[in-house]
Amino acid sequence: MRKKNVLLMILCVFVVAVFLSGCAGMQAKPTAKNFKTPVVTLDSMEVAHAFGYWYFSNKVKPTKGKPDNVGAPLDLAFTFNVENPNTFPVLMENLKFAVAFEEFDLNMVSTNAAQWIPAGKTNQVNVHAHFDVRQSLLSLLVTGGFKLKAEGTNAWAALEKWWTGIPNYEIPVSVKEGAAVFNAGDMVKVATFKATFP
Repeated sequence: MRKKNVLLMILCVFVVAVFLSGCAGMQAKPTAKNFKTPVVTLDSMEVAHAFGYWYFSNKVKPTKGKPDNVGAPLDLAFTFNVENPNTFPVLMENLKFAVAFEEFDLNMVSTNAAQWIPAGKTNQVNVHAHFDVRQSLLSLLVTGGFKLKAEGTNAWAALEKWWTGIPNYEIPVSVKEGAAVFNAGDMVKVATFKATFP
């Protein structure tokens, strides 16, 4: 009798365990009604590489190689939290955003490194944005010349301020016009985002 009770108890525990594991493995299927847009937020920005502030025109003879208009590079690494509020996994297909120094747009950055975000979880995405003084000068002259003049400064003064201040996190760097494309089943959602660091 005692053996029967023990066996019956073991059988009951086994059945309950199988039932619970089956429930845990069940996921809702994505539909137009239950597919919620994932949330993208800026977690941090790191100055990955900074090489000071300098610029050489093509009139300067280099020690090696050919002369060219070149300036100091700057590499910023942006880390985003990507939260999936759904009860099913979603695929982030790509993510893109503009980068502005003190509200002056200088670069558009994107990544097509697709990744799955599990149901109810948050992944992190790291995206590097590369700048150099020459490319930023050209961008600034095209898009921000009048605004700089109105603020009583010029492109060269702004670039020096940014290249010397950003490595010390003294200059606000903004993420603007951010958009991430997500896929679940045959449906697509676009999450928009923006932020300023620090």
